[in-house]
Amino acid sequence: MSTPSGIIIIDKPVGITSHNCISKLRWLLKEKRIGHCGTLDPMASGVLPIMIGSAVKASEYLVDHDKRYFAGIQLGLTSSTEDILGEILSEHIGVLPSFEEFSAAAKQFEGEIMQTPPMYSALKVGGVKLLDLAREGVTVERKARKVNIYSLEPIEREGEFFLDVHCSRGTYIRTLCADIGEKLGCGAVMSSLERNEVGVFKREDAIVFDDLNNMSVEEILSHLIPVEKMFMDIKEARMDAFFNRLFRQGQKIKLSKLRGIYGEVGELFRVYDETGFYALGEVCEIDGVKYFYQKKLFN
Repeated sequence: MSTPSGIIIIDKPVGITSHNCISKLRWLLKEKRIGHCGTLDPMASGVLPIMIGSAVKASEYLVDHDKRYFAGIQLGLTSSTEDILGEILSEHIGVLPSFEEFSAAAKQFEGEIMQTPPMYSALKVGGVKLLDLAREGVTVERKARKVNIYSLEPIEREGEFFLDVHCSRGTYIRTLCADIGEKLGCGAVMSSLERNEVGVFKREDAIVFDDLNNMSVEEILSHLIPVEKMFMDIKEARMDAFFNRLFRQGQKIKLSKLRGIYGEVGELFRVYDETGFYALGEVCEIDGVKYFYQKKLFN
């Protein structure tokens, strides 16, 4: 019997890769169709959404979701990787900024900002990961990209500084730390990183990775989250059996023929039949006429 499809949230610990989590679940569930969404570096911990079965088709949509991080930041250093694990390039001599000064500088990065991706990242240039180029000692020009820091809360705990960040996709927290350090004139590196939210998925809903060893397949699958939860913020669409059949076959259907489905060009919908959610639909326009067509089929 095949494994049901859906999403399992793993609380990844520091020290292992995202692929380690995938391998563990493939072995436990005896299911090859497993993929993760939004890689976490070995030094990072927290929310890692893992797609099971046909849910892997939804990975491209989850990547677009907002994220929330809790990051440690150490002032007075710069490094090759913008985090504490990289080669230290410089060390500030003198008094470091106070928490009040740090907080004021950090708050300047709240909102829509331009950010240059770090060389030590999975971003590809000419089909090659920047990370691989960086390991060979190669540095290439990167274009700054627009990202959104929806909220940024500086925190002090026992003399250590942290950032609670809610941000858009494509935001590099290591680079945010380095940019704050540059703003302060003393340098800074990311010293720790926890991802606490990816879209609607939160850390409190996750299975702690080490707990998988003591769980049965049934217990693991009891944490399976339906794919449709990812899309609850978009409209739903329901059609009669005739149009559902055409839709499943990949045919475009004139929007005027469908009752209760109204939308703008490019708008996505959750599509249901008598068995439940099964696809994403999108509105398109051909020769001035709006059509509804299959964007992604999940079962």
